Amino acid sequence: MNSTAILGPVATLALWSMVMWVWMYATRIPAMSRAKIDAAKMVGGTGKNLDDVLPPEVQWKAHNYNHLMEQPTVFYAVALALALGGMGGGLNTQLAWAYVVLRILHSLVQVTVNRVMWRFAIFALASLALLALCVHAFMGFVLH
Repeated sequence: MNSTAILGPVATLALWSMVMWVWMYATRIPAMSRAKIDAAKMVGGTGKNLDDVLPPEVQWKAHNYNHLMEQPTVFYAVALALALGGMGGGLNTQLAWAYVVLRILHSLVQVTVNRVMWRFAIFALASLALLALCVHAFMGFVLH
């Protein structure tokens, strides 16, 4: 069993996060221009301040990028721990791929149709995969 196989999903989700970063700015910068927002004159604030100014479908990309900086940090930590601990193959790799595929699907739903119940269902399934990875890490490192 290849204990570093779990690093494939880690690299994939990291790359997907950068795809979303590019997509966010590729839509946000033109939308700011259309809204006559001069970013050079902006002081303070956050991207959230643009929610009242830019179209929702533009901001959905930013919201999703932010989501990819939240729960996936737990995924990265547990996946790296499993890889370092020699437990990153087999079922844990399958769970990691499930998590990544579901998070990408979550992104695509959020940045296109943004149906909250669809997003929630996908997020819940991804969270169950992450929970299983966390339990496996706990069992391997604490209960061994």
